[in-house]
Amino acid sequence: MFTGIVQTCGKITELNKLGDAVQMKIFAENYFSESKKGDSIANDGVCLTIEDCTKSEATFTMIKQTIDNTSFKNANIGSLVNLEPPCRPNSFMGGHFVMGHIDSTATVKEIINRETGMEVDLEIPENLSKYVIHRGSIALNGISLTVAEKPSNTIIRVAIIPETIRVTNIGHWQPGTLVNVEVDMLGKYIENLLTNYITPHSPLPTPQ
Repeated sequence: MFTGIVQTCGKITELNKLGDAVQMKIFAENYFSESKKGDSIANDGVCLTIEDCTKSEATFTMIKQTIDNTSFKNANIGSLVNLEPPCRPNSFMGGHFVMGHIDSTATVKEIINRETGMEVDLEIPENLSKYVIHRGSIALNGISLTVAEKPSNTIIRVAIIPETIRVTNIGHWQPGTLVNVEVDMLGKYIENLLTNYITPHSPLPTPQ
């Protein structure tokens, strides 16, 4: 599990096809010095397992399901990737609960530069709209962000501060960029409970 507080980016140095999978190498100077084989790392919000690593480079394999459902279908050598290690019991919870399980991708529609920071409009799949609320949390490329506005059912706007631009790959987004989306899991759990325990014609359970 992660918090969505990204503090650095790595660079893709290799992409090797392994049948319908892709092996990816990421370089980030000294970032993996405390990592080992089998550890999880969020790469643009996607939870991947380290297969091999040095202090500055780690190897991951993305299976077909991961490639088909994330922005890594457009991965290129040299691209920057947001990196975050998993939470520890004493981790500072600065963002929100992020699982590293991508729901879908969103498309950047417009970037609005402000005197301080910027705002980004993205188009999300309609089936995810019910989980996204004004002032709610959302993870975009693994970054915990607040939905500043929701102009329509499928358009959201997020406001980005300069520090986030500095330490993540948001500064490289442009109209058309695919971004990994993970909606707040709390909404999905609530929906699952309501769907399974309350039918449209049944009364709410009486508190015991």
